[in-house]
Amino acid sequence: MQKLGYYNGKYGELEEMTVPMNDRVCFFGDGVYDATYSRNYKIFALDEHLDRFFNSAALLKMEVPHTKKELGDILQEMVSKMDTGENFVYWQLTRGTGVRNHVFPECKANVWITLVPKDIVDTYAKIKLTTMEDTRFFHCNIKTLNLIPSVMASERAKQLGCDETVLHRGDRVTECAHSNVHIIKDGIFQTAPTDHLILPGIARAHLIKACKALGYAVDEHPFTVDEMMNADEVIVSSSGSLCLAASEIDGKPVGGKASEMLKNIQDYVYNEFMSATDVEEAK
Repeated sequence: MQKLGYYNGKYGELEEMTVPMNDRVCFFGDGVYDATYSRNYKIFALDEHLDRFFNSAALLKMEVPHTKKELGDILQEMVSKMDTGENFVYWQLTRGTGVRNHVFPECKANVWITLVPKDIVDTYAKIKLTTMEDTRFFHCNIKTLNLIPSVMASERAKQLGCDETVLHRGDRVTECAHSNVHIIKDGIFQTAPTDHLILPGIARAHLIKACKALGYAVDEHPFTVDEMMNADEVIVSSSGSLCLAASEIDGKPVGGKASEMLKNIQDYVYNEFMSATDVEEAK
């Protein structure tokens, strides 16, 4: 199949799938999600994404109707049905289906899965960023479906000819609209701590792993907008953009001062992705 959808055990071509109007996602965005990529029909970092998915569900007091292994098997089975092995693999859980009511309904949660052909972003391409005040909710650590603030920030970046928006609360940089953001300064990789203001990114964790393997110091403390603008490198990471370096922010040049360290980190995470998704015989 070219694009594949799944809803509570039923699957088919994505454009032909339908869901009940009373699914609580329609009224409240009441759910959580996670996503990663597959290559050669192998899903990258699946266990880590499932761990975060189940944690997000637990924080919203939602019960996933599958074990981690069961859901992982379903996702892998869905990927195997695709015409190509390179896909964006997305899944979400909504609290259930019921007549609109703010209190939790007594019903089983709904599982959605969508797969569309897509490659990861070119790790070595330079990107442009813009900044804006972070006015989102205070549950940024939960990968909730309430994404309107992130959607608006992403659209703003597009209108300004940028690739991503860096969010900040006052002087403190938090994260991007749909990525984590980090800096390199004086040979140290610095990233915000995983408190309630940022999502604990899987790609972020792999960058930290890469730095430690390469012998680079890691500092998990907040940094300011000014520190970001004066950093040796500014890095954006997500499951689909493993380690992208910024060339400008708000129209001002940034980075370009630690190219060797940056390249070493990029090589590490890119090779890790390629190795983890490689197979001896392609399907």
